[in-house]
Amino acid sequence: MTSLPDGYRPSPDEEFMNPLQLEYFRRRLLDWKKEILAEAEGTLAVLQNEPLREPDMNDRASSETDWSIELRTRDRQRKLISKIDAALRRIDEGEYGYCEVTGEPISLGRLEARPIATMTLEAQERHERQEKVSRDD
Repeated sequence: MTSLPDGYRPSPDEEFMNPLQLEYFRRRLLDWKKEILAEAEGTLAVLQNEPLREPDMNDRASSETDWSIELRTRDRQRKLISKIDAALRRIDEGEYGYCEVTGEPISLGRLEARPIATMTLEAQERHERQEKVSRDD
């Protein structure tokens, strides 16, 4: 494991996906995953400790709606964790940071904003346009 200098941020002036950059993104991904899992633990604890038996029908409906929204959020986060795990695998395999469509480097700015990105912005936009066209057919 590479140690990162304090305050390190990837820079376009250095070699793309050098060991420091890879370690930086690995840690970002692992921290993000840990945060999501901690939130999920909190939700589970509340679900187990709070009965959903509100005596008032309106209160019960409101509670059920709140829990439904919370569970949908957790489902999205579960899917996000699988994308984080896939990004961590790409780091281990030496494929992280490169577009799965074109093979070109994904910009550092895009990876900072979305560390699970698998395509350059241009390839992503093309992909979304094609999806829209096929949905419209």
